[in-house]
Amino acid sequence: MFKTLFITFSAVAISFLLPTKVYAADEVNVYSYRQANLVKPLFDVFTAQTGVKVNVVFAKKGMAERLAREGEHSPADILLTTDISRLVELQQKSLLQAVDSELLQKHVPSHLQSADNTWFALTTRVRNIYSSKRLGEISISYEDLADPKWQGRVCTRSGKHPYTIALVASMVAEHGEKKTLEWLQGFKANLARKPQGNDRGQVQAIHQNLCDLSLGNSYYFGKMLTSPTQKKWADGVNINFPNQQNRGAHINISGVAMAKYAPNRDNALALMEFLISEKAQQMYAETNMEYPVRKGVPSSDLVASWGAYKADDLPLVTIAQHRKTAIKLIDQAKFDL
Repeated sequence: MFKTLFITFSAVAISFLLPTKVYAADEVNVYSYRQANLVKPLFDVFTAQTGVKVNVVFAKKGMAERLAREGEHSPADILLTTDISRLVELQQKSLLQAVDSELLQKHVPSHLQSADNTWFALTTRVRNIYSSKRLGEISISYEDLADPKWQGRVCTRSGKHPYTIALVASMVAEHGEKKTLEWLQGFKANLARKPQGNDRGQVQAIHQNLCDLSLGNSYYFGKMLTSPTQKKWADGVNINFPNQQNRGAHINISGVAMAKYAPNRDNALALMEFLISEKAQQMYAETNMEYPVRKGVPSSDLVASWGAYKADDLPLVTIAQHRKTAIKLIDQAKFDL
């Protein structure tokens, strides 16, 4: 049965190197870039409500390659990802199918879903700039990261990470290639160390007095504040929403799509519609500390305490279109070297 072929929540999978298919009517199969601790509570509620078992393969990369290799024999029903570029890649490689759902089209804002109904955002996240409390309250923009006054005072993760690429792509859309390359060169000149680690690691570096500023997604702040071992890192920084005086803060999404050859299509549609339900959106807010896309579902009290913010309304598809240019410029700037 499928459970012998897919690794379920009883043992979390870490790669896509799993073979073939067998299907059951009361199951739905998910390929996920999202971590188990983030999505398992959601799937547990879905199973309790519907009786449909959720089998999941977790991975950090290789989803598109696996789907293409499996072709029409793929057991995948649902694809969960973060970052708009990953969704667009699946769409452009014709690995998705359109979904006709009044619920999804109604509750996912139009600028956060594809025009052909192949993918839908579930949550948004802000690319914040964290600043040491040693600096006091500051107002800052992404452009400021290249200001010489921050020389040797900025930490960040790799330029090749999807979060960084998406931000750079938004800069290309805003400023064009030439100015974005100049910005990347100035940003690199201000780094306190070579790009490394994850978003939380940059806040840890501020705690260790290695730097004063870092980039990080919004929900990590909440995760650190509620972590017994990491709270001391978060207590040492302020979370800043960049570019509030002009275009607004860069946002990205987590999203869902249905695989082109989904063998359990009805169950897949039921799961997609569950993920946009008030219950699931509340869980995203409370458990993952992300911003729900469904109107009327509030952020968690902790996230709300960070204040309202202005988001950049640049279409996500535009960001995806500039992804290749962003990678080229990151290489030209030798950002990670």
